[in-house]
Amino acid sequence: MEKYQYVMFIEKTKNYNKLTKAVLERHIENLRNLDDECHLDKCGIFKKYPGVAGMLILNANSYEEAEMLCKREPLVIEGYATYTLKAIQIADRENNYLF
Repeated sequence: MEKYQYVMFIEKTKNYNKLTKAVLERHIENLRNLDDECHLDKCGIFKKYPGVAGMLILNANSYEEAEMLCKREPLVIEGYATYTLKAIQIADRENNYLF
């Protein structure tokens, strides 16, 4: 059976430099909720990659579900960021690394 995870790249808009503590708190609360719902595998910020703030690796049942999770991100909703969503087919021991 094919297994996928979804990678959300958070991309800065021209408003990104106007982030407030309140916006960041809403972003962190969203991360906590995603984690509580078992949708968040990993997340982190990028340093020295102009235009890209960070990424989330999401667990979802479909690309459409992952897209819905991306669209509830406060940084996106409030115009501080956009996103690119990519699906990654998981290669592991169980599927012989897709060989």
